[in-house]
Amino acid sequence: MGVKQFNTIDEYIASHPADVQLILRELRRVIVEAAPLAQEAISYGIPTFRLNGNLVHFGAYKNHIGFYPTPSGIQAFENDLSPYERSKGAVKFPINERLPLELVRKIVRYRVQENLQKKKSRTTKTAVLTK
Repeated sequence: MGVKQFNTIDEYIASHPADVQLILRELRRVIVEAAPLAQEAISYGIPTFRLNGNLVHFGAYKNHIGFYPTPSGIQAFENDLSPYERSKGAVKFPINERLPLELVRKIVRYRVQENLQKKKSRTTKTAVLTK
C-alpha cells in the first residue's frame, strides 16, 4: 500500500490524531502569521509554504514534529536550535514537548527576508542582463 497523498494542509492535519492536530494547527498559525503572503501547498507529501520558492515545510512523525526551514534557516539559528536534534536542513521538535513557537516565528521571518532578497537579486540581475 502506498503513502497517503494529500491535496491540502487541512487534509494532512486531519489525518493525524487529535492531540497532534492541535500541535500542527498551532505551527501552521505561527507560520501564516510570520509569512502572510506565502502560499500553502503540499510538497514531498508534507505541508509546505512558498514565497519566491520554498520557504518552510513541516510534518508530523511518531515521536517528533519535523520542521524544514532549509539549511540557511538552520544555520542562522544554530545556537537557538542546539537543544534539538537537527541536520543540514531540518530540526526535530519532540512531540511530547511544547513547540518553540517564538523561535519558529523568527526562523520563518528570516526565511521570508532571505527569499525576498533572492527575488530582488534575481530581478536586478535580469535588469542588468537585458540592458
